[in-house]
Amino acid sequence: MMNSKKPCVTLGLEPSFGFGDRIGVATPGHVAAMQRSGAGIAPIYPQQSIREMTRTGRTPEQVMQDALQGAAQAGWEGPIGADADHLKTPADVEITAAAGFTFFTIDPSDEVDQRADDYSEEQLRERFAAVREMAPWYDGYVGRRIELPTGTEVLLDEQACMRAAVKYGAAIQKAIALGETIRQVCESAEQDHEIELSVDETEQPTTLAEHYIIADQCLAAGMKLVSLAPRFIGDFEKGVDFKGNLDALESSLRDHAAIAQLLGPYKLSLHSGSDKLSMYPALARTTQGMFHVKTAGTSYLEALRVVARHDESLFREIIRFARQRYDTDKATYHVSATIDSVPDESALGGEDLERMYLERWDDVPPGAGFTQPGRQILHCTFGSTLTDSRLGPAIRDVLAAHPDTYTEVLADHFARHLDALREGM
Repeated sequence: MMNSKKPCVTLGLEPSFGFGDRIGVATPGHVAAMQRSGAGIAPIYPQQSIREMTRTGRTPEQVMQDALQGAAQAGWEGPIGADADHLKTPADVEITAAAGFTFFTIDPSDEVDQRADDYSEEQLRERFAAVREMAPWYDGYVGRRIELPTGTEVLLDEQACMRAAVKYGAAIQKAIALGETIRQVCESAEQDHEIELSVDETEQPTTLAEHYIIADQCLAAGMKLVSLAPRFIGDFEKGVDFKGNLDALESSLRDHAAIAQLLGPYKLSLHSGSDKLSMYPALARTTQGMFHVKTAGTSYLEALRVVARHDESLFREIIRFARQRYDTDKATYHVSATIDSVPDESALGGEDLERMYLERWDDVPPGAGFTQPGRQILHCTFGSTLTDSRLGPAIRDVLAAHPDTYTEVLADHFARHLDALREGM
C-alpha cells in the first residue's frame, strides 16, 4: 500500500484527470472511480485553488494530507499528481510548493482585458498604444501565417496581434513572471514541477492567434508548460453540461490541439470540466489523448446527494440556506441559474428534491451530463454552507456516518466521466 507521505509526481503528457475535494473525504470515491474506469488516465487527487481553500478554511497541507491518506486507505498504488490551482501571487506558489504540490496552475485572469473583443478599430488602436510596452513581442508576429495540419490557417495580421496585445499582453507578462517564481521555488526545494496556464476565465473565447502567441511566448521564456486551458467556444457553466454546438466545438478543439502539438507538445486542459460528458469524447479524440480535465465542485454536490438520501430534513435546510446565499455567492462564477428557475424546497417531495437540485442519472440522456439549474445554486454556495457553524459540521457528520454511500455515488459519478473520455481515446 502506498505510504501517505510519498511525494506526488509530475505526470507529463499523460492524459490526466483532476478530482477536487472541498471537504477532504472524497478521495476513496475518486480512487474507486479510477479503479473502475480510469485505465490509461493518470489521477490528480490533491487539487484545490487558493480561492477554494480560503472559502473552506483549509490549508495546502490539509488538502495534500487528506488526499494522500484517502488514496492510501483506498489501496491506490499508482502515481499521483497534485494541482495547486489558480495561483496568482508568489505567496500562493510558496505555500503550495511547501506542501508538496507538483502541478502549478497559473491564473493571470486579473490582468486580462475582458472588453478587448468588443473594441472598435479606433478603440483598439488607442488601447494598443497605451499598452504597447506590455507586448514587446508584437513586431515579431505581425504578418505571419501559421498553416495547421487541420487545414486551418492562423493569420497573425495587425488587428489580431493588436487585440492579443490588448487582451493578454499584461497577462502574458504576469504568467511568465509567476512561472519563473515557480521554477526558482521548486529548484530551491529540489522538487520537480510542471505548469498549467489558465486563460479560460474570460467572457470571450481565446482565438487561435491568441493561443499561439500566449503559448509561444511562455515557452520562449523557458516555462515548463505541460498544459494550457484556453477559453473554448460555447458555454462552460459550473455544475451543468456543455452548452453549445458540439460539432463547432470539436472543429475548434482540433485546431487548438494542432497548435499545442506544433508548439509543445503540451496538453489541452478543460476547466469547469465537471459534468461536461457530452463533449468529453471530442476532447479526447481531437487531442489524441493529450488532455487534462479539471473538476472541483461536483464532488461537493455528490456529498449533498448523500445528505439527500440519508437526512432529508438537513438537505431541505441546505437548500433554503443556499437559495438565500446564491445571489451573493454566484458573483465569481459563470452560471445562468436564477432562484426563480427552480421551485422552493417546500413545494417538493423527497425524490423530487434530489431530482430538482442535484438531478438523477436516470433522468439524464445517455452521453449527456447534468443540466439542472438547482445544481448551480448548491454549487456556488459551497463556501458559505461548509463554513456555516451548523450546516458544515452536519454535512460532515452525515458523510462520516455513511462513507460507503459517498464512495459509491462518487464512483458511479466519475466512472461516467472517465468512460466518456476513454470513448474518444
